[in-house]
Amino acid sequence: MASPDSSALPVAQLGENRTLLLQGRWTLRYAAAISASLAKAPPDIAAIDARACERIDTLGVLQLLRLAERRGLAFNALLFREDQQALANAIENVHDDRPAPPRSYGVSEALGRLGFAISDAAHESMALLSFMGEVLSKLVRLGREPSRLRMTATVHHMEQIGLDAVPLVALLSFMVGAVIAFLGAMVLADFGATIFVVELVSAAFLREFGVLLTAILLAGRTASAFTAQIGMMVNREEVDAIRVLGLDPVDLLVLPRILALLVVLPLLTFIAMMAGLLGGMAVGAFNLDIPAAAYFARMHEMMNVRHFVVGMVKAPVFAMVIGLIGCLEGLQVKGTAQSLGERTTSSVVQAISMVIVIDAFAALWFMQMDY
Repeated sequence: MASPDSSALPVAQLGENRTLLLQGRWTLRYAAAISASLAKAPPDIAAIDARACERIDTLGVLQLLRLAERRGLAFNALLFREDQQALANAIENVHDDRPAPPRSYGVSEALGRLGFAISDAAHESMALLSFMGEVLSKLVRLGREPSRLRMTATVHHMEQIGLDAVPLVALLSFMVGAVIAFLGAMVLADFGATIFVVELVSAAFLREFGVLLTAILLAGRTASAFTAQIGMMVNREEVDAIRVLGLDPVDLLVLPRILALLVVLPLLTFIAMMAGLLGGMAVGAFNLDIPAAAYFARMHEMMNVRHFVVGMVKAPVFAMVIGLIGCLEGLQVKGTAQSLGERTTSSVVQAISMVIVIDAFAALWFMQMDY
């Protein structure tokens, strides 16, 4: 390799008004000379003038920025030619990035993190309410303009969300119904009231467990799928392409999924209720000496239709919440794999939490209404 041209060596000299004047090529090839020149720079410089530099690259700009920091100079004290300024601005924006400091566990830091968490939760809640308003308005518009409905996409999502989830929902509901019957029989046997297991399982699944188990399963299975699907479209700029074509991403991506959930979740809830009742009946028939005919007769005699209505009324609400959270988190992906993973996790956590919170408030409300 040829030796560097001595006329191109980087030079730093103190000029008028304590300005450090630079000449030569401030590039990676002359890294050692750059370090030597800056090491000799006076400590009391007021500005750095690089406009006379023949060439300057990332290394040269970075070295000048670090010198300015050591001398306490602001960025505007560094003078660059117009063709160098864009490079200097770009490096100035990122040169001071450092690894995050170790997390502190003091009381004030904990309060600060709590405040930021509350602020983030408030922003997420406002975004969800805003998104819900947009979706509802476009659902109303869909009623006025049925041609906007993407029936093929809606049916496709109904198959993915509903038909494919039937075995899982039925199996888990059956097992939970059996567990509730076992626990109820264990407690009620001490009072000689084993027969009341029928009322316990029936009321629990018709009012609460049928719809709650279904919603939690779909929150983990479907909300994450929605976020991943839409998030990948955001990463590949497909959502931007939809907007460029003059189409509405909410009409194309969100409404079919919301409508599919609104149709499928009540049906899955009904299947979960029936499976849970069958699980309780199986335990009654094989372990509690309650024949199937007697089990169904007592359930028909003691149960009221209002229990079934309470469970089914909550299904569309849960469907809307799960669909909104899953789609919103997908649209908020920032274009990186890390962001996609974080949003997918967030959608599952938010959906399950919202389902449980809404169910708890609904249970309290129906109890206060004596219904």
